[in-house]
Amino acid sequence: MVKIAVYGYGNVGKAAIEAINAAPDLELAGVVSRSLEKGALGEIPIVRNIDELKGVQVAVLCIPSRQVPDVAEELLLKGISTVDCYDIHSQVYDLFTRLDAAAKKGGSVAVTSVGFDPGIDSAIRGLFEAAAPKGLTYTDFGPGLSMGHSVAVRAIPGVKDARSITIPVGSGLHRRMVYVELEEGADFNTVATQIKADPYFVHDETHVIQVDDVESITDVGHGVTITRKGASGSAHNQRFRFEMSIDNPAMTAQMMVSVARAAVKQAPGAYTMLHLPIIDLLYGSQEELIRRLV
Repeated sequence: MVKIAVYGYGNVGKAAIEAINAAPDLELAGVVSRSLEKGALGEIPIVRNIDELKGVQVAVLCIPSRQVPDVAEELLLKGISTVDCYDIHSQVYDLFTRLDAAAKKGGSVAVTSVGFDPGIDSAIRGLFEAAAPKGLTYTDFGPGLSMGHSVAVRAIPGVKDARSITIPVGSGLHRRMVYVELEEGADFNTVATQIKADPYFVHDETHVIQVDDVESITDVGHGVTITRKGASGSAHNQRFRFEMSIDNPAMTAQMMVSVARAAVKQAPGAYTMLHLPIIDLLYGSQEELIRRLV
């Protein structure tokens, strides 16, 4: 049994608990939360500091991306392996190198940028490129709720609540529709300007719309289509397509929990979805998995 702590208790944290409890080889050690009161989850231990839990091998970080670097580094140096769903694409490699140093120093494992995208989509893009080394790959998200973008907007002063919806324009281009519920006295134009200047939005066409209640428009569903057209050796016009429609928090949580299973099988250091053997993500014996899936 792999003992896992869930770090953070939002939508992804709730889904991570469900995924761990459904797995026969994983055990929930407890939840690290600054807001939950003890007893709120029945017999599941709730702590403020992970040191209060015993025997934690892996911490699944269900926290905003901008909190991941510091939290993961601290845990890795303590010898606790981490899995995170960091999703600021342009900064993934810098985080990878930082966590690699911390993990090797602490004798632990960090698997970063796991979940929807980056995550399972990263692995698909890698497989497509291996099958057709020359060519172009387009990733089209949505329409659906982007959790990372929504969290980024909620951190902006004056925003009471927000939802960022991704609309695919095509060929890897996207439109961001940001619905904001403002704090009393907040200036909409100031908030909209800050949103559009945020690294999450600066490269996309972004529209900010003020609403009275964002909860009334909330739908956590999302989706993606990944398309590659390329060449395999001298054979051109190879076309590959991957498509899925998902509950975003559940998908992200399940991938992190499956990766937690793989993390304890790796040598100390940092990894991404490109590094991990698929068989390490799955429950079951090697013989059974090969016979069933190969």
